Amino acid sequence: MDYGMIGKIEKAKRYAQERDRIHFQSFVVEINGKNNAHKVEFADGVWKCDCDFFASRGVCSHTMAMEELLKDMVPAPAGVV
Repeated sequence: MDYGMIGKIEKAKRYAQERDRIHFQSFVVEINGKNNAHKVEFADGVWKCDCDFFASRGVCSHTMAMEELLKDMVPAPAGVV
């Protein structure tokens, strides 16, 4: 039995539960919308999405979904407390 691996698995589970340990720096995801897939990016505290709504408003349902999913793991957008 690999006791070293068992310890690492237990540690990984603890880290996953202690979400305040994790701070995203950047990532790219694809969200499959009802009509199209959209590319959502997060880098240097800034959200981007390739949808038309985001282009005109700087926020969209795709970025808001990711903010909700990652609540407290990414910084809140400027002006939001």
